Amino acid sequence: MKLINRKIYLFLGSALLSLTVSAQQKTLAKIQISNSSSLVRENEIAEVKFSNLELKVKQLPFRIIEKGSHQEVPYQLEYRGFDKPVNLLIAINNLQPKQVLNLELVAGDAAKPTAKTFARYVPERKDDFAWENDLVAFRMYGKALETASDNATGTDIWSKRTDKLVLDAWYKKNDYHNDHGEGMDYYQVGITLGAGDIAPYYKDSIILSKNYHHFKILDNGPLRSTFQLGYDPWKVGDMEISATKTISLDAGSQLNRIEVLYSIKGAGQSDVVAGIVRRPQDSPLLLDEKNGIIGYWEPEVKNKGIMGIGLITNKPKQLKIANGHLLSQMTIKNNAPLVYYNGGAWNRAGKITTADEWFDYLRKYKQKIDKPLTVKVR
Repeated sequence: MKLINRKIYLFLGSALLSLTVSAQQKTLAKIQISNSSSLVRENEIAEVKFSNLELKVKQLPFRIIEKGSHQEVPYQLEYRGFDKPVNLLIAINNLQPKQVLNLELVAGDAAKPTAKTFARYVPERKDDFAWENDLVAFRMYGKALETASDNATGTDIWSKRTDKLVLDAWYKKNDYHNDHGEGMDYYQVGITLGAGDIAPYYKDSIILSKNYHHFKILDNGPLRSTFQLGYDPWKVGDMEISATKTISLDAGSQLNRIEVLYSIKGAGQSDVVAGIVRRPQDSPLLLDEKNGIIGYWEPEVKNKGIMGIGLITNKPKQLKIANGHLLSQMTIKNNAPLVYYNGGAWNRAGKITTADEWFDYLRKYKQKIDKPLTVKVR
C-alpha cells in the first residue's frame, strides 16, 4: 500500500511540476519587428508602446524569447520619469534588410541584462553630469564650475576603447586625461558649443547660457539612459530664455538624442544653432544640408588619436562655418520641443577609423531615424 501511495505522490508531483513549467512558459503577447530599410540594423533598440502590452502582460514578470532561435532577448522597461512604463525597449543585435523578427513574451522572470548605459550627477567634480554607453562617454558642466578658471560650457566627449562602463572608476581614480588602456578625456571644449551643444543665435552671435543648474534622471539603463538638464534664464536681445534638455543615449549608439525645450519671454520663437567647435588646422568635414548632417574628422592630436564629431538636425535653415564652429541653424518655437542628435567616435577604439567611415556612419544613422524599425503587437 505504501508503494502505491508513493507512486501516486510521484505522479501528482510530476503533474504539478508540469503545470508550473507550463504556466511559466505561457505566451502573453507576440511582437513582430520588421526591417523595411536596405540597411543592416545592428546593435539597435526597438521601441514598443507599453500601452499596447499592458492588458496582455497584466503586471506579470515576463521574458522575451526569439521564436526561431528560442534565445532570450534583453529588454528594458522605460519609464521616462513616470510611475508606469511608457515603452518596452528591446535589444536588436542584427536584423538584415527586409528581415522580420518574431518574439514572444512569456510569463517568468527575465535574466538580468548586462548594463550598457549609465548616467549620474558628479558632485565630487564640480557638479559635472556624465553619461556613457558601451561605445562612448560624455559630460556637461555644472554650476560649481562657473567660477573656476577652467570653466567650460559645451558638450564634452570622452574617448573610450572598451565596452565596459567606466565613469565611476575614472572619476574615482581622477586620472582620466591619460589613457590606461580604456581611453581618456582629451577633447577641448572651453567656452564653445563643444561636441554638439545648442544655443540661441542672435545677430550672427552665439549667445551661450550659464552651465546647467538642475538635473533629473528619468531612466538609468540597462539599454537606455535618459535625463534632463535645466538652465536658468538668460538674456538674448530683448528675450529671456530658459531651457530644458532631455538627453537619451542608447546602447550601441555613437550619438545622443537631444530634445530641447525653450521657454521664451518676449517672443514666440528664436533662432538657435547646434554646433561643433572647429580646430585651426584643416581637417575633413561634411556639410550635408539636404539631410541636416554635419560631420567633422578632427585633426590628429599627438599620442592621443583622432575624434570624429557629428550632428544630425531636422530641416535646418542652413549649415555653415561661422563663429569658430560648424553650425546648423534652426528656429525653435516657445515651449515646443526641438530634437537633434550629437555624438562622436574615436579612431583608437578601432570601430570607425577614417573620415569616410565616420561620415558613412552619420548618413546611415540619418536613414535609420527616417525609417525606424516597424513594430506590431499581437
